[in-house]
Amino acid sequence: MLKTLKDLFDAVAPRRDAPARDDAHTLQLACAALLVEVMRSDPEISPAERAAVLATLRAQFALADDELERLVELAERAVAGASDLFGFTSAINEAWEMEQKIAIVEAMWRVAYADGVLGAHEQHLLWRIADLLHVPHGAYVHAKRRAREAAGA
Repeated sequence: MLKTLKDLFDAVAPRRDAPARDDAHTLQLACAALLVEVMRSDPEISPAERAAVLATLRAQFALADDELERLVELAERAVAGASDLFGFTSAINEAWEMEQKIAIVEAMWRVAYADGVLGAHEQHLLWRIADLLHVPHGAYVHAKRRAREAAGA
């Protein structure tokens, strides 16, 4: 358990004196944290929302089922202990191109639409995250529209 917590803290806030690490784990955790935060924005987490998070992470990172579960568990702990989303979005901003950031915003919309109900808190959260990722408003609106059409809403 201590190693898991150490991995989590190192991924979210690496020490300044630590050697450069492979950023793949940090990006996986950042992406998972944003998806989990959208999932948690509802008063009750639905199985459909959790399935949407897992499907996105599986497609994005090609991880095994046990790795996906561990990643989501770490992400849940990370967002529960985070005071803001900047640490997650800044890691993504440094590594990903705009197309990748738009794709993750669309994936977050799919999570929000997964339970068939889009709440005001989910909409506000998605707007904040898209803004932190520097996604242009037009791309944000199109990502929302594509996710809504995919959900049949």
